[in-house]
Amino acid sequence: MSLRPGISISAQHARRLLMSAQQLLQDPNRRGRGGAAGVYSVIHAMGFVQLDTISAVERAHHHILHSRLNAYRPAQLETLHQDKRVLFEHITHDVSLIPTEWFAHWRYRHARAGSNAWLRSRLGTDAEQLVDQVRRHVKDHGPCMSRDVGPRKENKRAVRAGGGDDASVAVASTSAGWWEWKPHKAALEYLWRTGELCVCSRESFNKVYDLTRRVLPEAHAKETPGEAEHVDWACRSAMDRLGIATAGELCAFWKIIKPAQAADWCRKALGKGELVPVMVESQDGSPARSAYAWHDIRSRVKKLAEPPDCTRLLSPFDPVIRDRNRLKRLFNFDYRLEVFVPAAKRTYGYYVLPILEGDRLVGRLDPKLHRDKGELEIKRVWLEPGIRLTKGRRSALADAVERYALFAGASRWTIPKGF
Repeated sequence: MSLRPGISISAQHARRLLMSAQQLLQDPNRRGRGGAAGVYSVIHAMGFVQLDTISAVERAHHHILHSRLNAYRPAQLETLHQDKRVLFEHITHDVSLIPTEWFAHWRYRHARAGSNAWLRSRLGTDAEQLVDQVRRHVKDHGPCMSRDVGPRKENKRAVRAGGGDDASVAVASTSAGWWEWKPHKAALEYLWRTGELCVCSRESFNKVYDLTRRVLPEAHAKETPGEAEHVDWACRSAMDRLGIATAGELCAFWKIIKPAQAADWCRKALGKGELVPVMVESQDGSPARSAYAWHDIRSRVKKLAEPPDCTRLLSPFDPVIRDRNRLKRLFNFDYRLEVFVPAAKRTYGYYVLPILEGDRLVGRLDPKLHRDKGELEIKRVWLEPGIRLTKGRRSALADAVERYALFAGASRWTIPKGF
């Protein structure tokens, strides 16, 4: 729907609202947020933390949390997920760790996954039989990885493991060989996406699956919310974590409702006076954009804290970086992850990190971790147009690089001469 002219919100206020909601306006050295409990509080406030397989320096989820809590350590996330079970792994816009208290809302995603044509096509012609075989294997044998199920392709004597009609096929061989996992891995993925299985842990970043009812018994037993309650929760919780948003942005935050549902919720919330229309100015010179905000937006803007006086290196997967169009509008920062771009065609580098200074993105750098030498190499640094390399800025960036290097396990770091 088109909005009537609303309250004008500056780009600076809009980005600070987003940063505050996503825990970047808070001091990363703040006390009272220590240990796993402090990490959980940050994730809960953010909504989720994205997982990613790329480990050019440090994995995205660890980097995202470290940029908000300097005292963060990866073992704390493992405690929350694998020991305390207060986080579960599933999909938002991508694979993420999400507070378990919201697990019941993901049943709507589970239901959609059950009819996913691409996923079902990976199961082959005997889909039901394959899924049932894998399901029973997990039930009988407990936590497993994709390598624990399915036939091994070798001209060796195949033997039954565990006995019974549902026994998995193993091979009596001591050679390395290789495994044909595609259908069985798809079955595990299907059972995970539809909610029957849960990722109970990861080994070398490979998923370890078990029955959801065993891993999360209380969450598994919890009643599924009705559709209206589900949509209301999804939109309210997304608005709280974005500060200002369009209906499309609310829908995209969790990716568990449909665009029409988000639009209808906004229309009703506007009619009840819970939301107000706003016009968000841009930092990049593009026209102001209509959106929604909570009815007390003026008060929220007045209460915004000043950004911390520090420089931080952000992950390419940081939630503030995620929406490239929003990033350009609010920060005037044009960013693209070039991991999958051929080296000769890259504008900057393989795994370039945005440089956050207060509430501004002032540049980017290209890091490379030499694990064998325990050294973080900053291959190149680029400052944004109009940003001068002052003595103070150079010192603050050096501090940020040193923190990042130590967090990544490097005992030393280098940066180009003359910077």
